[in-house]
Amino acid sequence: MEQRVIVRGAPALYHCEAGILDKLELLLQPYACKRVLVVHGDRSLEAAKPFFPQQTKLKLLYLRYNGECTLEEARRIARYAQTEQADGILGVGGGKVMDVVKAAANESRLDAILVPTLASNCAAWTPLSVFYNEHGQFTKYTIFPKSTLMVLVEPRIALQAPVAYLRAGIADTLAKWYEADLLIRKLAHPSAAVQIAHHAARLCQSTLLEHGRQSIQDAEAKQLSDAFVQVAETIIMTGGMVGGFGDHLGRIAGAHSVHNGLTAAPATHGLLHGDKVAYGILVQLVLESNLPEARRLLPFYRDMHLPYRLTDLGLSGQDEATLKNIASAATHPNESIHLMKDGITADDVYQAMTALEDAIAKS
Repeated sequence: MEQRVIVRGAPALYHCEAGILDKLELLLQPYACKRVLVVHGDRSLEAAKPFFPQQTKLKLLYLRYNGECTLEEARRIARYAQTEQADGILGVGGGKVMDVVKAAANESRLDAILVPTLASNCAAWTPLSVFYNEHGQFTKYTIFPKSTLMVLVEPRIALQAPVAYLRAGIADTLAKWYEADLLIRKLAHPSAAVQIAHHAARLCQSTLLEHGRQSIQDAEAKQLSDAFVQVAETIIMTGGMVGGFGDHLGRIAGAHSVHNGLTAAPATHGLLHGDKVAYGILVQLVLESNLPEARRLLPFYRDMHLPYRLTDLGLSGQDEATLKNIASAATHPNESIHLMKDGITADDVYQAMTALEDAIAKS
């Protein structure tokens, strides 16, 4: 596999602390940023507004985004920012808000300041956007030439979010290890950047397995704790570093292809991204002939209420046609599952899913 990577390791400035938004004006002073366009969703603004500075000389201009990260929406936000003579664009919300603001900032040549309201993904960290059409279907992703200026994590906002998003974020970030390790361990002499990505991926796994259960309990109790903050930072920052330093060697492999395959089954459409990736990790491990590691993860999955059986996904092991359709979609020629090794077929994935079911039934 090609080892040459482009390092896009981090935003220019990162803070994670309670009360960080009170310092917004001070943080923006060195950049002569006085008029800020705040792009948000309805729920995200409601969640974040109590933590915004009450007294500030900043001119904050609020603009609701349309609910999807499309090219046209990014252009609309960019035009609005230019018309209002904004000095920067601040995104408040989940992954799609983060992505559309990064794209709008790139389009308008303004700095992006990102305030994630969910600890569910690393979108705030990464200098790329995933685009969809107006119907919510994936179209492409774009990597930008400039990283985000600031990522400001107010952990008390993420603590108020539905716990399901944290659980899904833990699963999606756990996959960083299993997918990156699969790709990186093939290299005889990984570069320094790739080694950093590999270590970051391992840190994702060890932190989440150690503190994931406690973070969920604390989130359910709305208790800001060390475990919650460690897990939130692992999802947002450490997870972002895997791809930031590892590039294509630190992104996706089999687990995310299985996720994409599952989207072909209508029964799974109500599940969060990370829930489907969680199941994909187990299928990838079976494809690697590493069933012992899949078994080792099962107690964690059970404690975290992550899906590990077909019934957890709303599927049936008896529905051979649906399972084969999922396996076929997961092995589309453009899918990342082929980075695992050459020659993985739809039947391989189907057999891995059924083997996983059998192993769980016997456990």
